[in-house]
Amino acid sequence: MKYGGAARRRPECGVERTMDVLGGRWTTLIVRELLAGARRFSELRRSLVRISPKTLTTRLRDLEERGIVTRTVYAEVPPRVEYQLTPRGEGLGDIIAAMARWGEAPEVEAPVLTASS
Repeated sequence: MKYGGAARRRPECGVERTMDVLGGRWTTLIVRELLAGARRFSELRRSLVRISPKTLTTRLRDLEERGIVTRTVYAEVPPRVEYQLTPRGEGLGDIIAAMARWGEAPEVEAPVLTASS
């Protein structure tokens, strides 16, 4: 995900800065999966069934560039690569948990507004 210089600016709003990191459709779900611990690429693919390998690779690289994820390559045959959250990435856990609570709460129907209201 290359956004150019505009994405690297530091807006004053913390919500905007957070959304700059988590705003992608799959990014939040990747972080959610990594909150449970280090994962291999294939494990992430299995848990995020509909994500394409290209999209997963792109999102992981972006998260790595932003200091949210670390990528560790083990000198084995075949090579093993693991992704895990950095301390900064782990700090997103409260946000993900709040999103989960909000998403699991029962929906409340909005009142219907009429002309006499």
